[in-house]
Amino acid sequence: MPPETTRSISVQELLDARGEVLELEVLTSGVSLESSTDDPDVTSPGLALAGHTTRVPGGRMWVFGETEMTYISTLDETDARARLAALFGFGVPAAFVTKRQEVPAYFLEVADEYGVAVLRSAKSTKEFYRRLKPYLEVALAPSTTLHGSLADVYGIGVLFVGDSGVGKSECVLDLVERGHRLVADDLVMVTKQGNELLIGRGHELQKHHMEIRGVGIIDVQGLFGVRAIRQQKRIEVIVHLEIWDQARAYSRTGLEKEYEEILGVQIPKVTVPLNPGKNITVIAEVVAMSHLLRYTGVESAEAFDRRLRQYLEQDYE
Repeated sequence: MPPETTRSISVQELLDARGEVLELEVLTSGVSLESSTDDPDVTSPGLALAGHTTRVPGGRMWVFGETEMTYISTLDETDARARLAALFGFGVPAAFVTKRQEVPAYFLEVADEYGVAVLRSAKSTKEFYRRLKPYLEVALAPSTTLHGSLADVYGIGVLFVGDSGVGKSECVLDLVERGHRLVADDLVMVTKQGNELLIGRGHELQKHHMEIRGVGIIDVQGLFGVRAIRQQKRIEVIVHLEIWDQARAYSRTGLEKEYEEILGVQIPKVTVPLNPGKNITVIAEVVAMSHLLRYTGVESAEAFDRRLRQYLEQDYE
């Protein structure tokens, strides 16, 4: 699988994207807004303001709510400057002050000295977190790109992979003709949300076009309508297509579970050998429906194996 891509966002990009929603204003005039972070966990400085900086992560953006600003106001200026300098020395790209609170001049002076952009929001601290954190989690989510085709089959995100020319696009096109939906073809952009959720989508320029060998580029939405496409879909099962190899032993019962890791997430995988006459489209539908059954707690292969063992045990008694 391709390596994970590290994503980052600059203060200027954040300001452009969420400045109006968060009602942000820039208080530091001499600090560049091009500093960036790859840490989505924006939080309050907490004990770091009290001088305990042993476990302070570098490169994180901090939020100064009413509690933090009130605490700073109880310190004399020399002590307050030292506390802020100790915190801002960890490569902080930006500090946010909520509730449109007054910011002391020395606060801005220390921030300017360490190149920390200070932005003030009119939102309450709780509302600020609620509007900023989900955005950062998506914008800075781990990501990668895969060569394959992603389709929504009965509500299950099925990722088709395999060697170039094996028939991934043709299989997905047949699924679309049967009423299922295309998400992405050839290049699938994958982002990880939370611990186990992988979201796949197509490239912005590619949209919902497919390359069919011998035919060329086709517009799926134009040919089949808007109901034939999806903008994004969770990847739930991988179907690996390969040319039949007589020397390889393929699963006959489904009791042997196979997985593939993408961005640290284990995704169920089914390897389907291709030979003349095999209806891969119907097999793909069965794979999706079997996955749906698993959500209800039904494992067809295991249930059959259990019944067979019970029958054999009764026969020997």
